[in-house]
Parts: sequence; structure tokens; C-alpha cells
Amino acid sequence: MAMRNVKNAHYLQIDHQIKNIFQVGGVVILSSPEAWRKFSWTRKYFLKKPKEGYFIWAKKQINWPVETCITIASKGAKQDLVNLFVIEKGLNLNVNAFCNTSKKNLSGKHLARGVFILKQGSSLKYNHLHHWDKNDFVDIDYQIFLRKGAQLTYNLKNFSPPGEIKAKTFVQAEKESSAMFDFVINGNNSLINLEDNLVLKGKDSQGIIRTRLVSKGKSQVKVLSKICAQAPSKGHLDCQGLLIGNSSSIDFVPELDCHHPQAEITHEASIGRISEEQLAYLRTRGLTEAQAIDLIVSGFLAKKDG
Repeated sequence: MAMRNVKNAHYLQIDHQIKNIFQVGGVVILSSPEAWRKFSWTRKYFLKKPKEGYFIWAKKQINWPVETCITIASKGAKQDLVNLFVIEKGLNLNVNAFCNTSKKNLSGKHLARGVFILKQGSSLKYNHLHHWDKNDFVDIDYQIFLRKGAQLTYNLKNFSPPGEIKAKTFVQAEKESSAMFDFVINGNNSLINLEDNLVLKGKDSQGIIRTRLVSKGKSQVKVLSKICAQAPSKGHLDCQGLLIGNSSSIDFVPELDCHHPQAEITHEASIGRISEEQLAYLRTRGLTEAQAIDLIVSGFLAKKDG
């Protein structure tokens, strides 16, 4: 998924100004403050009146993705977004969400809080693509609730990270629901803190959390991944890191918390370095050392299994 022309996004916000809201038949798209005013039932999810952010409510089936774009374009801009997604029973929705800075050295702050409600038998594929500058700060905190039989696929891709990123995700999976997470971050002189917590609450619920992280330059990476099984269920953690240079670090903490004898939860975690053999081979093919490292990193981040 590429950062392409986002001027036609269904929801486009630059700094604090909404540039476009394009309605789609069957889906209600509003700013969060407007949703708070118009639909009183949203207030139990927003908790307090939001200042900015967006509301997406899928009421009927559509066959194309909804796209959102949140951009920082001014020096020192600080966004404080509160988003809410609601998908009605039995519906399938794809969302492409772009978050980025428009240029370098803006030192922007992007704070995003969100709640996802997937009702019975619904599904969501959420592609979250970030592109930041080394002086930016990003803080994400999502809570996701999967009702009976709901299915979630969440892809967070960040190949150009900010100077500091915090991402916290909480997921509660009810009976026969499933969650698949794919976190991919290419850290370069970055402070990266990820915390994800999957609660398998219902019978036959399942989930996989897959993390691929590169730590280079002076990057400091900390990841806490947890699966809590409260019913007969299945879950798996897959954390892999790649260290480049002597000044970077990765700290993986996988945690399994099992409360039912018929639950199956597992994990695998590994941290490695680029081998001299790999570099030497690629250098013999005409690549510079930097090009060879970039190629190895790209292959590592794209890898689907261990």
C-alpha cells in the first residue's frame, strides 16, 4: 500500500482543519465532535466530548475501501484525535488510514485515541500506514472490541518512523471471534515503545500478534506483547527484531497469561543481526554496503513467517 493521492480521501484533515468529508452510501462519516452532538449513543464510547478526530459507522455493505488521511503541515502542530469505528452486524469493511507529515523539521505531535466496535459476524481490515520525520512524536492508543464471530485484520506499517512513537493496543475477543495483528516498523534513531494486549474472552476465540522491528542508528526499542486466555481459545505471539549497529537495542517481553485448561497460547521471539556473509554476498553482486543493508532490511520486514 503506497502513500498515494490522498486529496480524494473520504476524510481528510490537515493540522486541525477538516479539508474534506466525502460520504459513502451505507457508511456515515463525520467528525467526532459532530458525531458526539448528533448521536447520543456514541458518548459511552467517546467518554468525553472530543475536540477532533473522525467517526466511521458502517450501516450497509460497501465493496470498496474507506480512506482517511491525517496530515501535519505546520511547525509545532499538535493533533489530539479521538476516533470511533462502529461496524454493524454481518458487514465487511476495509479501511486505509494514512497518517503523515507533509515535510521535514516540523516537530509535530500526533496523538490518536480510538475505539473499534465490531458487532456480531462483522469484519474489518484496517491498513494503518504512517510516514513521519525524525523530529515528530506519535502516540497511539486503540481499544478494540470484537463481538461474537467478528474478524479483525490490523496492519500497522511504519517504514519512516518519527523520533519517538508509542503505540498501545487493547483487544477483547468474544466467542468465535478472531484478531490478526501485523506490526512492521523500521526504526532509525527512534524511541519505539509498543504495548499490545489481546484478551481471548470467549470460547473458540483466537488471535495472532506478529511484530517485525528494525533497530538501527541509536534506536531504542521496547515491546510488550501479551495474550490472556480466559476461555477455550488459541493465541500466538511472533516477535522478531533485527539490530543494525552497536548503538541500537531491542527489548522484547512476550507474556502469556492462561486461565483455562483448554486454551492454547504460544510465543516465539528472536533478535538477530545482519551477517557478514549476507553483506559480503550482496557486495559481490555490485551493491554498496548501504544498498545491501537496505535490501536485507526490506526482506526482513516483508517476511511473513519466522
